[in-house]
Amino acid sequence: MRTLRCLVVILACFLVTAPLRAQKEKREPLTEAQIEQIREAGVDPAERIKLYTKFVDEHVETIKKLTNRARSAARAHRLDDELQDLTALMDEMGANLDQYADRKADLRKALKPLAEAAPRWLNTLRALAGESDFDLSRKEAIESGDDLADQATRLLQEQTDYFSQHKDEAGQQRAEPK
Repeated sequence: MRTLRCLVVILACFLVTAPLRAQKEKREPLTEAQIEQIREAGVDPAERIKLYTKFVDEHVETIKKLTNRARSAARAHRLDDELQDLTALMDEMGANLDQYADRKADLRKALKPLAEAAPRWLNTLRALAGESDFDLSRKEAIESGDDLADQATRLLQEQTDYFSQHKDEAGQQRAEPK
């Protein structure tokens, strides 16, 4: 009987704590002010890309600063969080690029700084010595950065080719049906 009570108590504790783990707050890679800036630029694809580029650059700078600190559990945890945020932000930016490319929006002015910054970001990530606490996050960030760099370079080339043939459409935010 005593064993049965212990089992019931343990099971009850598990059932009470399981929903609490599910309610854990999801990390957001952007601050509220940054989210608001992205919302305000929602109708201007080039401006959104510039903002995302700026925000990714800020995360990379934070990672750079953290690499110079003495190794500790807190530093490793913070690096892991920053790398996860960076990966999420680069993935979100890639999704936006996919959407804007389908519209035939002229993104060349925003893509050029992105295509130039992406290799710099990758160099920072590759220079970061892997530690077991954040090695997986580092690898995912590098993979996401590689994808974003390839996408930005490819899209910039496609846009340059497209708008050299369709000069009348240069500067547009989306293709207008003819």
